[in-house]
Amino acid sequence: MTRKLMNINFFLLWQGKLVSALGDVVYEIALGFWILKVTGSTALMGSLMAASAIPTVILSPFAGVWVDRLDRKWLIVAMDIMRGAAVVLVGVAAISGHLMVWMVFAAGIVIGLGAAFFNPAVNSVIPDLVEKEDNVRANSFISMTQTGSNIVGSTAGGFLYNLLGAPLMFLLNGISYLFSAFTEIFMSVPKVHHPEGKKHFWHDMKDGLGFAWSIKGLRLLFVIAGFLNFFAFVAIILVLPLFQKSPELGPVKYGIAMAGLTTGMFAGMLFTAIVHIAPEKRFFLFGLGLFSMSIFWALFPLWKDVLLMILLLFTGGFFNSIVNVLINSVIQLRVPQNMRGKVFGFLNTLSTSLTPIAMATGGILGEFFPIKYVISLSFLMIGIFSIPLVFSRSLKEFISYQEVETEK
Repeated sequence: MTRKLMNINFFLLWQGKLVSALGDVVYEIALGFWILKVTGSTALMGSLMAASAIPTVILSPFAGVWVDRLDRKWLIVAMDIMRGAAVVLVGVAAISGHLMVWMVFAAGIVIGLGAAFFNPAVNSVIPDLVEKEDNVRANSFISMTQTGSNIVGSTAGGFLYNLLGAPLMFLLNGISYLFSAFTEIFMSVPKVHHPEGKKHFWHDMKDGLGFAWSIKGLRLLFVIAGFLNFFAFVAIILVLPLFQKSPELGPVKYGIAMAGLTTGMFAGMLFTAIVHIAPEKRFFLFGLGLFSMSIFWALFPLWKDVLLMILLLFTGGFFNSIVNVLINSVIQLRVPQNMRGKVFGFLNTLSTSLTPIAMATGGILGEFFPIKYVISLSFLMIGIFSIPLVFSRSLKEFISYQEVETEK
């Protein structure tokens, strides 16, 4: 008999992610254009994005401990309600003409706070809702909700901004969070089993950190991810200004280009969902994906031909998805249930610890240097930093991990 991946609980988690992710894409596009219209400053836009990332960086290790200690379903629901309420208030303020920049900063902090708990909770729940053999496929389908939303949202975002304006787009995002929270109420998520009973919070956190640090390949992945994400976000924060400040591009072409990127990411996730990747092949795909992603994305801002830009973004997105799906899947397979929240919390912090600095740095660099060269060089640095990883034996062993079945 063929196993069914899409059981009711996994489906509820999947569609909840889909609805809120779609709203997020629309919100981010509206927010970027609104900030640039009101202030005209890429530095301020970068600072705003950094503000929303700071809570995730600081709180993720503590949030990960709570994820393993609390009811994960209700934690997911609560974080969606909290973020939805904050963004609805932003939308109402914008519609009434009272929205100010500090309000957007405050909402960004609330969104980041919610993400600090929501993301490790979702990642820790996935292996409990599907069979182990379906873990890579499940991660691919969850990731496809984000990229599928990006395809639709990015394509429509520029048109919606011109048609509806930022205030209504803000409101739509807040409503999408609240709708997701409502549907997630009906999920049934297994409780976390603690073999030795619940420990004191700080002992629990210490055990999680000790476990994560004891695996050399995972430790290396944590550290390297921080540097790679730094260069990635220096570039990412400047992509919207690149289109906004280029007369031959603009909001509509930005939406089309981002749709090309997310279509490539969707294709990469579809590839990992359909094609069985043997454990011994994972590391090769991981290294190939990192290096290829860097090269294709470094080339895209150097061309003015939108079709060529879309092709380069598509190909880079394809390889990026493969890398991310492999990382999440291996961690879920390698880490026991009562440690997943903590490990994903630590990963969020260490991999994004430099993100606020990167966003602010990208915004400042965009004020003084040609944006296209800053983007290109930043993405190229990812490829340069990826080269040593190919020769890491411990990372290869971690990515190639395969659980050994014991005979009964």
